Formats: sequence, C-alpha cells, structure tokens
Amino acid sequence: MLKQRIITALLLLAVLLPAMFHARTGPFATLSLLMVAAAGWEWARMNACGAQSSRVVGGLLAGAMLLFWWLGGLDRSWLEIWLAASAVWLLLAVVMLRRGVQGWQAWSATPRRVVGLVLLAVAWLALVQAHQMGIVFLLSILTLVWAADIAAYAGGRAFGRRKLAPTLSPGKSWEGAISGFVGVCLLALFWVWFDQRFDTTAPSLFTRLWLTGPTWLAGAVVLLTATSVVGDLLESLVKRGAGMKDSSQLLPGHGGVLDRVDALLPVLPVAMMLTRLLEK
Repeated sequence: MLKQRIITALLLLAVLLPAMFHARTGPFATLSLLMVAAAGWEWARMNACGAQSSRVVGGLLAGAMLLFWWLGGLDRSWLEIWLAASAVWLLLAVVMLRRGVQGWQAWSATPRRVVGLVLLAVAWLALVQAHQMGIVFLLSILTLVWAADIAAYAGGRAFGRRKLAPTLSPGKSWEGAISGFVGVCLLALFWVWFDQRFDTTAPSLFTRLWLTGPTWLAGAVVLLTATSVVGDLLESLVKRGAGMKDSSQLLPGHGGVLDRVDALLPVLPVAMMLTRLLEK
C-alpha cells in the first residue's frame, strides 16, 4: 500500500508541478478542471447517481466550467461569489454537522447533488484565480491545508483525548484541531518571513493579511483552520451516508480526488473572500 501511495503521488507531482509553475494559466486551469470534473463524478456517485449518470454529471460539470472560462469568467474578481460560497459552507457546517448523517440523507438527492457541484465549480474558480495571483499566493493556500492536516494528525496522535466528531471521524480530536491551528500559525510566520526575505512581487496570503495587522491575521488563521476541518468532516459525513470508505479508487493508494481535496474545497473560496475584501 505504501509503495502504491508513493508511486501515485510521484506521478501526480510529475503532472501537477509543471502546470502549476507554468507562466500561463491555461495548463493549470485545464488540469485542475479535469480533477474537479472527476470530483464531480465522485460526488454524483456518493449521492444516489448510477454509474452512467455519474459520468454524465462529471462531463456536464467540466463543460459548464469550460463555457464559463470561454466567456471570460476568470477575469472578474467575483467577491459576491466568495461571500456566497463562504456563507454556504458556514451554513453546512452549522446545520449538517449538528444533524449528522441522518440529517444529510433527509435531503432529497437532487439538491444534495446541486449544492456539491456548485461548490466544486466555485473551488475550481478560486483555485485558478489563486494561480493567476501568483505561485507564492497559491502555494500559501495549499500549504495552509497541508500544515493544518499534518499538525492536527501529529497533535491528535500525541495529545488527543476529547473527540471532535466521534460519529463522523473518530480519529479527530479537539487537541488535534488546536495543533492544526498552531501549525498554521507557524506556517504564517514562515510565509511572512519568506516574502520579506525574497521580496516577492505577488506575496502570500499570510503577508497580505499581516499588512492589515496581527489581529486580522490571527482571526483569519482561526477561520481558515476551522474551515479546513469543516471540509474534511463534511466529506466524511457524505461518505458515511453513502456507505463508502473512499470517494472512489481513482488514485491508487489514496482513494479518490475528493479524499485528497476535501479540506481545500472550503478554504479556497474563504481565502479568496478575505483577499478580495482586503482589496476594497
């Protein structure tokens, strides 16, 4: 299993890194669109779509995003979309995490599919626009999610006592969540130092927040760390409702695309919302 995970990760990096560091947006936008379309297929499967219908849903999602791209949708700031998406994620966190799997299944399949597909499309838009704002900015968002996840895992293993959401993800603890926050704080200090040391023309998310003051940065770090946890827990909720361990087996050794990006999905629009608000 470990060998399989390593091989898959290396192959993904071999494809992803050249597109990410390409000077133009096209290669990265195209690759990320394919990944989000695959996530749309997985989402449809987890919400009562058959095999053929799920493939159609993934294709339609890709087609809709391509049309949006062709119509110039990547060229606007879209503050209204980031505000709306952040509000939806907050509502899902408050309502669905309280109601649990049964509350999620009480919804009919159609609105569940629509909400998820819209949020996937918004995440793709946020991801591509983050790339347009600079590789350092994009990497600061990606590493935020990685740091929160790694620190939460390490802190939970070492200190975990009180379960965060035992019915959804028994391995998560409050101590782990706090460790994740500490990890992101340390990452924020690194990125602020990095931008100052190398005088980047397109600074990281953390430097943009820092320039408004340490209080704003601290509050944003709390929000973003909590948001990453919400994304992880909500995907666990949906998988439990569907009776699945992984969203798919598309990535050998890693599960599905949604399993790899669940925490990133809400963080992206929230990070873009904070950034666009700072530009006002």
